[in-house]
Amino acid sequence: MTNPDLTRDYLMRQLADRSYEVFALLLLDTQHRVIQFVELFRGTIDSASVYPREVISLVLEKKAAAVIVCHNHPSGIAEPSQADRRITERIKNALATIDVSLLDHMVVGDQEIVSFAERGWIV
Repeated sequence: MTNPDLTRDYLMRQLADRSYEVFALLLLDTQHRVIQFVELFRGTIDSASVYPREVISLVLEKKAAAVIVCHNHPSGIAEPSQADRRITERIKNALATIDVSLLDHMVVGDQEIVSFAERGWIV
């Protein structure tokens, strides 16, 4: 994942065609190289329960230095919800306690991906 376009292409291939919501992590090392892509939570057609504690546990296990979180919207519309924004803030705060950066949260639709970082929602 050497640039944002490659990341978008990869996530689109991984998540765009799912008929259920998947919340996943791209775990990155100190040089922002991918350690692993992990589908952490699976939900229904319109939601997935996400637990920051499980995110932290996996990040520590894989010794990640940074994280990109992502999930799909089976509706095909990539516009983030208020619940998406709230869980992103909770995950960002939890990761900060262990000195791990949240670089982005990307929401995958069927034709586009919305980046929280590009919208200025992750600082």
